[in-house]
Amino acid sequence: MARVSPAKEPSAAIERVKQMSYEAFKVVHLFGVVVFLGNIIVTALWKVMADRTGEARIIAHAQHLVTLTDWLFTTGGVVLILIGAYGMAGVAGLDLRHTTWLVWGQALLIVSGLIWVALLIPTQIAQARQARAFAQDGAIPDSYWRYSRRWMIWGIIATIVPLANLYIMVFKP
Repeated sequence: MARVSPAKEPSAAIERVKQMSYEAFKVVHLFGVVVFLGNIIVTALWKVMADRTGEARIIAHAQHLVTLTDWLFTTGGVVLILIGAYGMAGVAGLDLRHTTWLVWGQALLIVSGLIWVALLIPTQIAQARQARAFAQDGAIPDSYWRYSRRWMIWGIIATIVPLANLYIMVFKP
């Protein structure tokens, strides 16, 4: 029976640990992507469906859930994406500044984040405040519908950007 030299044993063990660490970070990353993309797509769908009813109480409830799920799942998904991505890059020794697909991936994540922080979150906050008021009296102000159009337009853009990012991460052009 051939015996592995003592000098090679630690090296092989370290490589196994690195591979397991990489795979663990990959699971975290992919779970974050599923949570993030799933939430932004599904949330938009049921918000649009609630708005289409024109019923103040339904719209107010949906708006409350949009805010809640964004804080829980969109933010949580982003955190998991970042932990997984930078964990994988660190374990694998990937160059985050000079690997084209990684540069594009980070840039698109930043663009999406800027859209959320600069436009979508303030719009959602304004809509949530209005929804709390009109849930009681039933009169939906015109400004709510203007905010809703703004949220939808920028929300579509903020969804296309991470979908493009998904393409880049999978195909690594």
